[in-house]
Amino acid sequence: MSTNTVRLHRVIRSTPERIYRAFLDADALTKWLPPNGFIGKVYELDAKVGGAYRMSFTNFTTGDSHAFGGEYLELVPNERIRYTGRFEDPNLPGVMRTTASLRAVFCGTELNVVQEGIPEAIPVEGCYLGWQESLRLLVSLVEAEIR
Repeated sequence: MSTNTVRLHRVIRSTPERIYRAFLDADALTKWLPPNGFIGKVYELDAKVGGAYRMSFTNFTTGDSHAFGGEYLELVPNERIRYTGRFEDPNLPGVMRTTASLRAVFCGTELNVVQEGIPEAIPVEGCYLGWQESLRLLVSLVEAEIR
């Protein structure tokens, strides 16, 4: 089992409710989760404990795609989301565990993301870079106040 882990921290000018919803809404996920240069597609998303999700990222330049999915382990509204992830590619074995923790602070929400069990074939630095790009896209989505 891989011990590769990434940890990310952000303070976002938005509410925990909006960020929580962005993690569990299929359309929102396709907008922010794929890192730059990738297109996301959600095939299934049952946002309840024990519910499953399945999606893919496609490299816009090459057209190469990889699908992955998992199960929701814990959903504490507006506070915490824990889920598993497994790539369908047999060259990327193992189960990843991701925890997103949210805490209201005076200027918005503190977000901590921990992803553990990243397959050995994926450089941790590349995964960290991808998450940084994704979180920038998340911020653009949830900080926007369009009336």
